[in-house]
Amino acid sequence: MAVDEDAAWTPAEPAGSTGGRAEARRAARRRKAGGSGRIGADGLRRLIPQALVVAFLAGGTSAFVAADKAVRLSVDGVPRTLHTFADDVDELLSDEGLAVGAHDIVAPALGAPLAGGDEIVVRYGRPVTLTLDGYRRQVWTTARTVDGALRQLGVRAEGAFLSASRSMPISRQGLTLDVRTERTVTFMADGRAQTIRTNAATVREAAEQAGIALTGQDTTSVPLAGFPRDGQTITVTRIRGTQQIREEPIAYETVRTRDAALHAGTEVVEQQGRPGARRVTYSLRTVNGVRQKPRKVFEEVVRDPVTQRVKVGTKPLPDSVDGADHLNWKALAQCESGGRAHATDPSGTYGGLYQFDTATWRSLGGKGRPQDAPASEQTYRAKKLYVQRGSSPWPHCGRRLYR
Repeated sequence: MAVDEDAAWTPAEPAGSTGGRAEARRAARRRKAGGSGRIGADGLRRLIPQALVVAFLAGGTSAFVAADKAVRLSVDGVPRTLHTFADDVDELLSDEGLAVGAHDIVAPALGAPLAGGDEIVVRYGRPVTLTLDGYRRQVWTTARTVDGALRQLGVRAEGAFLSASRSMPISRQGLTLDVRTERTVTFMADGRAQTIRTNAATVREAAEQAGIALTGQDTTSVPLAGFPRDGQTITVTRIRGTQQIREEPIAYETVRTRDAALHAGTEVVEQQGRPGARRVTYSLRTVNGVRQKPRKVFEEVVRDPVTQRVKVGTKPLPDSVDGADHLNWKALAQCESGGRAHATDPSGTYGGLYQFDTATWRSLGGKGRPQDAPASEQTYRAKKLYVQRGSSPWPHCGRRLYR
């Protein structure tokens, strides 16, 4: 594979040792270049130290210069010039702490010898979960952008839908990419053929792009949620005769029974009514786009209604209660409930003109809830309560009785 990197570069001046194994190799070369000689006459013995120094320096410097080389290393498109004593690409990458795997590209190949002026390129592989026209697979790319990956993978992206922009960078961790290429799809609908270019994800979406409305029970030869393939012909079938099933309520009856045990004006629900239900099937037809009146073709009761039974009081209320008729009951009611017979406190515990709790109300002979009883009955039972306990049941408003 060709590597697209900058072609021209100029090696920098030697920058010194790279350390590690390169340093060890350089030291070995120095020792080898220095050597040693046999001691001769006394005159030569005086010259040997100086000669050795000169020879050592000359030989060591030559070996040092020969081993040190300037190369250019590019990792994922980021180039830099460095000096190395590595003999081959493997050693260079190891010295630089760069690990490569099966999906990475190294040029020249691993094991290739190094010489001054060489250029080494490393491109790391990136995993891409690619869904191409409905088919998902995992691929690897050394491209650093979505656009580069598409070109490297040979994906035709002109007119395609991309879940990520072409300029989006691809990290070493990779990405998930959905690509829907542009395809040719033909619809056969309403007696004519229509061919469109689309990158739609579903047949329904492609039909909408073609301006084909699918209503009611209309169907297509390919499932509406299916993926439209290139060159595919899809037939639309219009269905205008259908059936519709509706569930309709059946009203319940209310039966009222006179009860002499209840005071006049009092009604007590003895049995709560509940509506029934029937399932009705209608035949629906559309003629020339005009919908006709639904026609009932079948009916069945799925739940019978429950009759509501109500007791209606007929017993006359007493006119008075001895010992309580002379008090200002209107003022007490105004203080307790604002004079509203159906009033209920926020907690739902007390109700009516005089804010009875249910237990007290029933101990006085009341039925149901106090707020549901007529105002006259509420006043009557309040008087009975006063005869029993005075104004103590109304600790805040009881003094109003005496005004």
